[in-house]
Amino acid sequence: QVQLVESGGGLVQAGGSLRLSCTASGRTLSSYSMGWFRQAPGKEREFVAWSGGSIWYADSVKGRFTISRDNAKNTVYLQMNSLKPEDTAVYYCAAARGPTMTKNLYEYDYWGQGTQVTVSS
Repeated sequence: QVQLVESGGGLVQAGGSLRLSCTASGRTLSSYSMGWFRQAPGKEREFVAWSGGSIWYADSVKGRFTISRDNAKNTVYLQMNSLKPEDTAVYYCAAARGPTMTKNLYEYDYWGQGTQVTVSS
C-alpha cells in the first residue's frame, strides 16, 4: 500500500511559478511509475506529466512544467513555470505499478488527495 500526499499548491499570478510535491509513505516510489494529473471545475481529470524510465508531458505543459524525483526523500515534484489561468485546477499525483508510460488514469493504482492551484490573470 502506498499513501501519497501532495503539497505546494496555492494562488499565483499569471507568469508565476509553483512547485508541487508528492511525498509517499508505505513503499518506495522508485518501484513505481509516477504521474501528475489535474482536474479543472466541470472538466475531466487530464494527464499532465509522467516519470518512469523516461519522461513525458502533455502538449499543453511541455516546456513550462518539469517532473522530477528525489528517491532519497521518496518525493516526486512538479515544477510549474510560466503559469497561465488555464492551468487552474486541482493537481493530483498518482503511482502505477507498471513501468510503461500511460496517460490513462485508470491504470494508476494509488492517488493523492490533490492540491489546488489557482492562477489569476
